[in-house]
Amino acid sequence: MADIKLSFAPMESITGPVFRRVHKEIYGGVDNYFTPFLVANKNHSFKRRETREFIPYDPNLIPQVLASNPQDFIWAAKVLKEAGYSEVNLNLGCPMPTVVTKKKGSGLLRDLDYLDRYLGEIFEGEDLPNISIKTRTGFENSDNAADIGKIYVKYPFSEVIIHPRAREEYYNGTVDMNAFHKMREQLTCPVCYNGDIRTIQDFERLRNEIPDIHHFMIGRGLLANPALALEIRGKKDKTGTKILCNYLTVLWDEYVKDSLDEKSILFKMKELWYYLEWEYPEAAEEIKEIKKSKTAAEYKVLVKKVLERLGE
Repeated sequence: MADIKLSFAPMESITGPVFRRVHKEIYGGVDNYFTPFLVANKNHSFKRRETREFIPYDPNLIPQVLASNPQDFIWAAKVLKEAGYSEVNLNLGCPMPTVVTKKKGSGLLRDLDYLDRYLGEIFEGEDLPNISIKTRTGFENSDNAADIGKIYVKYPFSEVIIHPRAREEYYNGTVDMNAFHKMREQLTCPVCYNGDIRTIQDFERLRNEIPDIHHFMIGRGLLANPALALEIRGKKDKTGTKILCNYLTVLWDEYVKDSLDEKSILFKMKELWYYLEWEYPEAAEEIKEIKKSKTAAEYKVLVKKVLERLGE
């Protein structure tokens, strides 16, 4: 599908630079990756961990920023432009309470008058890179999806990425395609769809419903099946248990090279297995044991056991 663009959505604590590098090397299939959100704070300084997300420059990476204050976002966008990035993504999608209570992420959707002023101030800034936005379709519900779209259309976004759920829904239930259409109808810039693409069947259903959308962002579906983007593109040469085994082995080894301690690596790998379990329900009991593992040795024995079963 040459006309299709696929992006890997960020997932805090999982899709950092090591993960992105390994996924690209072993699977690939996506056009770009988004960083887990970078927090633009009032001190105008990124944490060392955040700086490592976007330095060195990666042409396939789009930095994503959280900011409650437009001046903080402008500062972050300028830093990222200086680092070589031509696009910065403003996150209005994160639903987590620790983010929302600070008027960041989808918390900005609670007060639409403030949102309008916020965006107006951003686009008055000079020397900024292209700005895209990732958004939900409402805060408490999606009843005002069209009103939010009417605010976005006033500003020159390079793209609007729509996750058709309200903040209060988190990731529960089904996506609201009516809300997606209501918001999208207000927009004149390119639109990307994001939400609940877990299988090829999910993707094909969406292609039939929104055939003129050419950009899709996938998050949890690619964590569960790292070859999903390749399968969507009709390439199945990198699927199967042997490739998965190599992927998990290289990922562990690269975390070691990155000087992560055993406890931190275990945490990241067990987080990943939470999603892999979706793809391999037949090994659910064994995967539960992986998620209980306490040491690297125990983890590796259990993973070998699961992969041997999957290879049967």
